[in-house]
Amino acid sequence: MAQTGVQLNQETFSCSICLDPLKNPVTIPCGHSYCMNCITRFWDGEDGKRLYSCPQCRQTFTPRPVLVKNTMLAELVEQLKKTGLQAAAADHCYAGPEDVACDVCTGRKLKAAKSCLMCLVSYCETHVQPHYNSSAFEQHKLVQPSQKLQENICSCHHRVKEFFCRTDQQCICYLCSVDEHRGHDTVSAVAERTERQRELEGSRQEIQQRIQDRDKEVKVLQQEVEAISRSADQTVENSEKIFYELIRLILKSRSEVKQQIRSQQETEVGRVKEVQEKLKQEITELKRRDAELEQLSHTEDHIQFLHIYPSLPALSGSTHSSRTNTRALRYFEDVTAAVSELRDRLQEVLKKTWTNISQTVIEVEVLLSEPEPEPAPKSRSGFLKYSSEITLDPNTVNKLLLLSEGNRKVTYKSQLQSYSNHPDRFTVWIQVLSKESLPEFCYFEVEWRGTGTVYIAVTYKNISRAGGGDECGFGYNDKSWALICNNTGYDYFHHNILTIVSGPPSSRIGVYLDHRAGLLSFYSVSETMTLLHRVQTTFTQPLYAGLYVWGEDATAEICKLK
Repeated sequence: MAQTGVQLNQETFSCSICLDPLKNPVTIPCGHSYCMNCITRFWDGEDGKRLYSCPQCRQTFTPRPVLVKNTMLAELVEQLKKTGLQAAAADHCYAGPEDVACDVCTGRKLKAAKSCLMCLVSYCETHVQPHYNSSAFEQHKLVQPSQKLQENICSCHHRVKEFFCRTDQQCICYLCSVDEHRGHDTVSAVAERTERQRELEGSRQEIQQRIQDRDKEVKVLQQEVEAISRSADQTVENSEKIFYELIRLILKSRSEVKQQIRSQQETEVGRVKEVQEKLKQEITELKRRDAELEQLSHTEDHIQFLHIYPSLPALSGSTHSSRTNTRALRYFEDVTAAVSELRDRLQEVLKKTWTNISQTVIEVEVLLSEPEPEPAPKSRSGFLKYSSEITLDPNTVNKLLLLSEGNRKVTYKSQLQSYSNHPDRFTVWIQVLSKESLPEFCYFEVEWRGTGTVYIAVTYKNISRAGGGDECGFGYNDKSWALICNNTGYDYFHHNILTIVSGPPSSRIGVYLDHRAGLLSFYSVSETMTLLHRVQTTFTQPLYAGLYVWGEDATAEICKLK
């Protein structure tokens, strides 16, 4: 009970402003006491009102009371400090519901500082001192405060458990060892602890060895990462050189064809102009002869006419007129056909070889192989099990697109629609995002029509919206994957890299997503389903469906699947 009294005095002699023990205490007219500095600062703040109050009872005083030190109260505070119990009376020293309480304290118990395994008692800092100061407690074992000291007491004999029964794998007391555990393999708890300690140390050594081994593996993997990066960088550089060489060869061929055409043009034009010049000369000569004949025809002297006419030279035949009029001219159309044939053959070669190149890149494996994804369904009915209800988000749609059919259909319009401004809206790219994120396993179908172009995409939600840069367009960045559909065929687009896709034409495209396995597949849907393109990657964020629609009468609709 003495400690409770100390706590009462401590609280009684505390300043209600600073909450510390009174320093240079003063008592104001209402009877409440404060530190002189605390009440002085408080009243300084009330000088403008010319009315001074007590912070506790709110009684007011006019004029400002004169403060005089309360010597009796000051002496009591000093005596309280000298007891040395001031710190112990603080709330943080008392045991709470989660703390171990001192078993010796009476009244309000203090927190335990140590627990004794011999006494089976927990002590606060004050009551544990004899264990430190007296030789009688030298054999006692002090540990951190424990709530489980009673587990060290035998429930049958109420004695300390000092032995361990290896036969039954439990701690027992001395009476247990000569009673129900008689004949069992028993040892002292200390001996068993020593043995288990050795096992523990062995386990720790094994763990530490594993840590070292794993550290080595991590370093090896880091080396592999660096090797992969170097190989990839070198391959990209080599590929760029090879493609540049291909482009250079094509440009060189283009230049040579152009030069040949211009040279042949110059030759042929020269030949035609030469013939043209001869024809002009022949026309001039014929006009001159015609003028002579006309003049002779007007001669009135018959004898003179008959004398001159026979002496006129005969008209020579023309070697140009008939050939020019009857020749069928084709000029350079055959060259255009030959260049078109080259383009078609080159495109066919690229389609055949690109699949091999892409597959070779995908099959690159270093040390670790990716886990096999769950097999995709083999029929449309199997895909439909993963179908989800998807609608388009009006807050993201570009103003050149019109939403309809319950926000599932989007149509390109040449005039701006009256959508309100929204930070999520695509301002330049003619696109729209789904309102819902796609689940881990997801299948949906898109019906597209028109003579324009439609992108069917999946994308992270944080794709940029404002402006016309690549960071906003589906397929132009590393945040989106898109299948391009138009009347000429299909293409796949990701991170600004275009992949030519072959497959049967269809106005309906199926999209299957296995987010965890990083699998994204596009299908041509008609009477059967044909895989157009499959992506194997790692998705790091939730995905959303996206549509890009451009071109007069172009539409795209997310189908309702039954």
